[in-house]
Amino acid sequence: MNITKENVDALNAVVKVDIVAEDYQTKVAEVLQDYRKKADIPGFRKGHVPMGMVKKQYGKSIMIDEVNKLLQESLNKFLTEEKLDILGNPLPRVQDNFSWDTETFSFEFELGLAPEFTVDLSAKKKITQYNIVADDALIDKEVENLQSRYGKMNTVDAVTENANVTGTFVNEEKEINKKSTIALADLKGKSSLKKFVGAKVGDVLELKTKGLFSDDHKLEGTLGLSHDEIHGLDIAISFTIEEITVTELAELDQELFDKLFPNGDVKSVTEVRNRIKEDAEKQFLAQGDQQLLNAVTEYLVENTKFDLPKEFLQKWLATAGEKEMTAEEAAEEFAKSEKGLRYQLIEGKVMKDNDIKLDYAELVDYAKGFIRTQMAQFGNMNPEEKELDDIAARILGNQDEAKRLQEQLISHKLLTFYKENITFKTKEVTYEDFIKEVYK
Repeated sequence: MNITKENVDALNAVVKVDIVAEDYQTKVAEVLQDYRKKADIPGFRKGHVPMGMVKKQYGKSIMIDEVNKLLQESLNKFLTEEKLDILGNPLPRVQDNFSWDTETFSFEFELGLAPEFTVDLSAKKKITQYNIVADDALIDKEVENLQSRYGKMNTVDAVTENANVTGTFVNEEKEINKKSTIALADLKGKSSLKKFVGAKVGDVLELKTKGLFSDDHKLEGTLGLSHDEIHGLDIAISFTIEEITVTELAELDQELFDKLFPNGDVKSVTEVRNRIKEDAEKQFLAQGDQQLLNAVTEYLVENTKFDLPKEFLQKWLATAGEKEMTAEEAAEEFAKSEKGLRYQLIEGKVMKDNDIKLDYAELVDYAKGFIRTQMAQFGNMNPEEKELDDIAARILGNQDEAKRLQEQLISHKLLTFYKENITFKTKEVTYEDFIKEVYK
């Protein structure tokens, strides 16, 4: 057997594998002998079928099978030993004059090679790292939400701006007949609010779905429709009022403090507000970290220049899935996945150059930390180590879950590395301003 590689250019190569009869004949003979022992052919005792008959019936198919096995094993071994960093999988070249009716065979495979490049972490235009703070307005709103959650619900005669209204939405054409409770605070615009305020039980309000609520998710749940059914929905809908309630807010006293913080370490409104601020900013930190990782990813993809074996990858994508794609479909798929592939290569380069590794013990510890956090949310603050080990083993035994946790841990390691090695522009913002700047 002879295997050679010829570079077409920096990103493409061809591997040629030549196989001769001596490479596979011994194995074929062994398999044929095994077939002969097991063959059950009328007129012959089992194990005494003439070898000539076995060869005639099975010889060619066995030879083809063994040559293909040898080809795949040899190609994989060659790629490993040569330490070739390839993209996708080798693509066999179609040979018009190929025939299985010979003793020697020659196969060719196209390779897409990973590009050589460097990653520069000294950002010319500084990336913004947001420090998100909970301002007084957010804390005021959360205090009121807590008072409302533990407050008393009272029935009233007429709708007010702070009322909750229960009733039935109807549209016969769309077969909508759904009883729901809505808070007037969720309505969008003064025109809808004006129709509700002052209305009483038994009144029927004529509304429009478009612009009724501040977002489609609220409309989706209220009408009991799917996301696709809600998208762009603009119809008239009636709402018959059945009940009107307002919430009498709970007093900000020790009774409420003890309900909110059962360990009894909160004694004043100031302490409540401080705890709300602390808890909110912990959540904001995670959101800020995710945004920072996204920003670094965007920066590195935009500023790390290298070419890809585009034509090879499009050909590979055309045949890689369960359903073969046309050339046009493969080109579209490459365009959609190119950015992700570029960052995957950049991520791998950063990890390799900076010796950022991930071992199984770290993954187990990370999984246990995740489990511990989940259990704490349900009141189990001190789970036993064996229980954590058993749950972690069960989770990591699921391939999809293990992959998800591995990706999260890699992202955590990379973010830590980026924070230590990139100089950012820091900016303190409220949560509302953060959402406006980053997501709108």
